[in-house]
Amino acid sequence: MGSLPRPAALRDLLVRQERGEAVDAAALEREADTAIRRVVAKQLEAGIDVGNDGEMPRPGFSTYVAGRMRGFGGESKRRLARDLIEHPDFEAMLAQRRRAAARIGNAPQCVGEIDYADLGAAGRECDLFLAATQAQPAFAERFMTAASPGVIATILLRAHYDSHEAYIAALSREMRKEYALIHSRGLVLQVDCPDLAMERTRFFQDDSLDHFLAMVDLHVDAINQATVGIPAERIRLHVCWGNYDGPHTHDVPLEPLLPHLYRARVGALSLPLANPRHQHEYKVLKRNPPPGTMLLLPGVIDSTTNYVEHPEVVADRICQAVEAVGDRTRIIASTDCGFGTFAGSENVAESVVWAKLRALREGADLATKRLWQ
Repeated sequence: MGSLPRPAALRDLLVRQERGEAVDAAALEREADTAIRRVVAKQLEAGIDVGNDGEMPRPGFSTYVAGRMRGFGGESKRRLARDLIEHPDFEAMLAQRRRAAARIGNAPQCVGEIDYADLGAAGRECDLFLAATQAQPAFAERFMTAASPGVIATILLRAHYDSHEAYIAALSREMRKEYALIHSRGLVLQVDCPDLAMERTRFFQDDSLDHFLAMVDLHVDAINQATVGIPAERIRLHVCWGNYDGPHTHDVPLEPLLPHLYRARVGALSLPLANPRHQHEYKVLKRNPPPGTMLLLPGVIDSTTNYVEHPEVVADRICQAVEAVGDRTRIIASTDCGFGTFAGSENVAESVVWAKLRALREGADLATKRLWQ
């Protein structure tokens, strides 16, 4: 998974800081360090063997870059997704739940030339995670998430560059520094790219499907350019339709997207396949399986509901993914998305998160017995 629920003290500091309030920097780092050590231990306790830092030091999975790069300020006016426009009562419910959360629809915007001049915060996050994972038992593999150029451009809107293409190019150039840093620390890079699916119903909602797919190509090219020099097997791509429990009735289907996603020079593709709107799309993967060198991380746990999936259900979903790909060694069981994409905007109670991750492990064990009998 990516993000995990943050402790209340850390969450409050992150939200206050993002809203422009003065916070004690030393206290924030102490809380982040404590939280990272805790979520590492909790993941290992649950049986997770490919783990990360839960994005503890970040106010949001994409908006954190505004605090690390020059060129951001003010407030974006992000459009609502089409399903939220059609269901204003749900939109009001969602807004009420997010009233004390970090900025989501009103994130900072790009107001000047962007410049990732100081990698200090990114380096400290990597170092805190590495320090927390030195003890045994340890993860079999460690990864660090980072926002894609496309998701930054569609959430932190531009008020400076003349075109979307120019903004994407600048973000690709600057995010390359963070990607290289993560790789240099020996961590797998997970590039989070909800824009490759989610923004069909938001940023590009007035455009044709063909235009949207052309923009997907643009965004994938930006990732490829930004990760030059990093081996493909050390990069994973996470794509989703938005990590919220809404109607999702206008989500773009997976089928037209897949050929464009496969253009990414990455070693693994992470897709949500546990939620009710996309569970059926294993069939799409079977018709158009990933390239032979690409792993699949199927979401087999829904990250937006408090139902704890039965391990047998998890095992069934894993076996469906194996059947679609045709190779049991190319599947890593995962969650649909993170559980704390924005500080203070969690849908799932923390104790339930850990129960879900235990079910993920138990289901993976069952699937392993089935597949290696």
